Amino acid sequence: MDTFSLPEADFGAQEVPGLPELSQRAAAVRGCASAGLTLAEELAAAAPYPGQGRTKRLWSILATVAAADLTAARSVEPHLDALAILEQAGTSADPGTWGVFAAEGPGTELTATPVAGGWELSGRKPWCSLASSLDHAVVTAHTGAGRRRAFAVDLRQAAVTPVPGTWISRGLADVDSGPVDFASAAARPVGDDNWYLRRPGFAWGGIGVAACWYGGAAGVARRMFSAAQEREPDQIAHLLLGRADARLQAARAALDSAAAAVDAGRAEGRDGALLAQRVRGIVADAAAEVLTLADHGLGPGPLALEEDHARRTADLRIYLRQHHAERDFAALGRSLLQGGGAPW
Repeated sequence: MDTFSLPEADFGAQEVPGLPELSQRAAAVRGCASAGLTLAEELAAAAPYPGQGRTKRLWSILATVAAADLTAARSVEPHLDALAILEQAGTSADPGTWGVFAAEGPGTELTATPVAGGWELSGRKPWCSLASSLDHAVVTAHTGAGRRRAFAVDLRQAAVTPVPGTWISRGLADVDSGPVDFASAAARPVGDDNWYLRRPGFAWGGIGVAACWYGGAAGVARRMFSAAQEREPDQIAHLLLGRADARLQAARAALDSAAAAVDAGRAEGRDGALLAQRVRGIVADAAAEVLTLADHGLGPGPLALEEDHARRTADLRIYLRQHHAERDFAALGRSLLQGGGAPW
């Protein structure tokens, strides 16, 4: 199957030669997760790994897909992230679609136990996006004494059971992200204990998610721009559009700078963690404000009467909750104080 030719470029399909075709194909997903996973498999051959000199290209791909359809982005981003994790660990990736299940939740715990010939996972894992549709996933589990380890798991085995009827979200409605039960499921280790969280790619993957938030916000802002072209905008419409542009430009600059830092080797260890916290906060705030500005500028019409806009705004609101708002900013403040001197 043909792959996309995507040269180095900045964020946003309108300015990136080679990305308009990708934008059109992502738009055709129209909220269908199975179509998003098909696109994810096709993109895997064209998308570079982060930290290997083309991180900006990778995040441009994610942003372009997200600007067109956030269900497509929510299918593509974890697939590419899983392949990058396996590559970083020097572990082969079996053919098929991949996800990453690394969330933790109160009252649930997934444990890993060594057995003859390998490992087994038992327990419940929360927030497992598209578990019933994927072939494989990188799954984190507890190995004892506060340690966690990543494992490659074939989700098609009988010992893996997605819990039905738990996903009622109106945003990303087709991206079922409910819990999964594991009953002595066979698993293959990916890295050593705690490697998953210590590796530089953990921070880079978090910024890749922010690239999707940026793309989704750009898609919302484009509807504001088209509305201003459809009829003569008043001063308030000009103000709202200008504020949206300023926030998106700041988010875009943060992503651009972060991509350069990753490829220059300046985003590892504590530096990488701080960079991810900062960029995710900047982009999440920008996207949240763009949603509010669009609501104020466009009124109820597009939300009530336009399928694409209504779906995009609902999708982006739930996607943004991967950023934990005030708690993540508190974590950033704590990290800054632990570093010693003032960072500015």
